Amino acid sequence: MSELSRRYGFDEDVYARVDSGCMELRDYLATDRTKLANQSTFLAYIRTALTLFVAGLTFVRFFGSTIIETIGWVFVPIGVGTFVVGFIRYNRLRLSLGKIKPPRHDT
Repeated sequence: MSELSRRYGFDEDVYARVDSGCMELRDYLATDRTKLANQSTFLAYIRTALTLFVAGLTFVRFFGSTIIETIGWVFVPIGVGTFVVGFIRYNRLRLSLGKIKPPRHDT
């Protein structure tokens, strides 16, 4: 368990404990909603990272003040870091949710 998991009290792989055999339709629908929310959150991370990155490059390129240029150079790695954190969180939850298999309906 990672430091963040211990600090905030959540299990990184909470969906691994789910028994797919005893899930009902509402549980599968909740899983689908969670997948959609995960994708939406990842897109928000991308949007924020891109904004920070572009703002940083703009500050560096188009402003002559040393202070603003320094702020720009700080924004660039923060934008990259934001993307990396978002990608890791998205993939971690996506892989956890991928372990839940919908029931097979033989017709």
